[in-house]
Amino acid sequence: MKIGVVIHGPTIIDSGWAEKIIKMLKKLGEVKAKLGGTMGRVAVIDNNLENLIDISEKIMPSESLKRLSEEADILFLLNYGKSKETGHTFGKIVVSRANIKKPVIQIERPGERDGSIIVWNYSEELNNILEFLKEHLNLNIEKCSSKGLEVWEENNKVFRKVHGVSPGETILVNGVVVGRAKEREVILVAEDGKIIDIIGGELKEEGVERLKNVDLNKAIIKTGILRKKANKLRVKEGKDEGYVSIIDHAGEDCIEKAKDFVITIGDDTTQICGDILSRFGVKIIGVTDGDADKIIEEPKFTDGSVILLVKNVRDDHAGEILKKNLKERKYKFDELVEEVEKIFKNYGIEYEKIKK
Repeated sequence: MKIGVVIHGPTIIDSGWAEKIIKMLKKLGEVKAKLGGTMGRVAVIDNNLENLIDISEKIMPSESLKRLSEEADILFLLNYGKSKETGHTFGKIVVSRANIKKPVIQIERPGERDGSIIVWNYSEELNNILEFLKEHLNLNIEKCSSKGLEVWEENNKVFRKVHGVSPGETILVNGVVVGRAKEREVILVAEDGKIIDIIGGELKEEGVERLKNVDLNKAIIKTGILRKKANKLRVKEGKDEGYVSIIDHAGEDCIEKAKDFVITIGDDTTQICGDILSRFGVKIIGVTDGDADKIIEEPKFTDGSVILLVKNVRDDHAGEILKKNLKERKYKFDELVEEVEKIFKNYGIEYEKIKK
C-alpha cells in the first residue's frame, strides 16, 4: 500500500510526533511525506528530518494532498492545532480545497487529551487501518464531512468566522497581520475584496492596506504565535559578501526570495525572515517602525544582522525609498549597512540602529 502523508506546522514536528507517526505508518506500507506550509520547513531543518520529510517546495497543505493523491492509496494529514476546534476547522478547509475523492485521515493533537483521528471521505475499507491507529495512538475516531466553510454573503459583504481564537491574539490573513482579537467569537468582514471590519476584534489598517484584495473563501487565516520557542536550532554562520534582495511584508516567502543578504521591510516580516533565514546563515537588515505583533517567540537572527528602527516615517515609506535608491550589485555586508544608512540620511529618515 502506498501512503501519502502531509505534515503541517512546526508543533507536530517539534513535539516529535511527526517522526513517530511516519515510522509507525511504514509498518503499513510505503510512505511518502511532504510538508505543507512555511514555518514547518524551519522545524524540519532544526530537527534534522530532511531525509524523512520533503521540504523542497513551498506549497500549501491542500496542494500537497493533491500531489500525493496521484499515486497514494490513502492520505494522512498530521497537524497540532491550538485546540481541537482549530485543528478540526483546519482539516475541513484543507480537505475541501484539495477536492479529492480519496480518503484522508487527519491525526490531530496526538498525545493530548482532546487529540483525535478525524476521517474525511470515510469508507468501510478504512476500518482495519483505523483500528491499527487507535491501538497505537490511543485516540478517538471521528468521521466528518468536509463540505461547507463558515463563509456567507449579506448586503454585498462577505463574512467569515474565525475558529479557536483567544482574546489578545493576532489575526493573520495570507501571512499579513490584519488585526487582533478582543473576543472568542471573531468574524472577518470584507467588501469589494477588502477587509473592512473585524467583529469581535480590532482592525489593523496598515495590514489591510498591505493585504489589498482578498477572497475570504480562499484566504489562509492564522491566529496567535506562528511558532513557539524552538528547543533545537541549526543556525549557520553568515557570509561577509554577496548580493541583496528586499522582502517587503511577505515574510513566509523569504526562503525563495532570499539572496546572500536580505533587507526586510516591516516588524513582523523582520521577525519571520530573521528567524527562518538564520538557519541558512543569511544576514538581514530589518527596517521596522516598532509596531510588531508577537507572532514568533524569541525570533533568532544570523549573527551580525542589523535592525534599523525608523522614527519619523513608516517602515513602508522607508522601504520604498530603498527600492528606488539601492543599487543592484555585490556588497560586503558592512558596506551594505552603510549604504542603507546613507540613503536614510539623505532623505532625512531618523532611525535607531540595533545590532543582533
